[in-house]
Amino acid sequence: MLTNVVNIDFNDLSEAIPCYICIGAMPFSYSISEGISMGVISYVALNLLSGRFREKKLSALMYVLAVLFILKYIFL
Repeated sequence: MLTNVVNIDFNDLSEAIPCYICIGAMPFSYSISEGISMGVISYVALNLLSGRFREKKLSALMYVLAVLFILKYIFL
């Protein structure tokens, strides 16, 4: 499962940081879905904060998923 870690672009921190958050959150939360949700939230947040959301062309689905995951953590 970790063989694809070598394909992460380490020069682009907006790609690398969400990957490591996702990888780290899975064993600590004992849930793959929690790790993926943390990765999606951090990926969208980092791209919005860095201003690179225009050049990466994030889909509307990524924004919707990030908002839904944040709402899940707020209300559950």
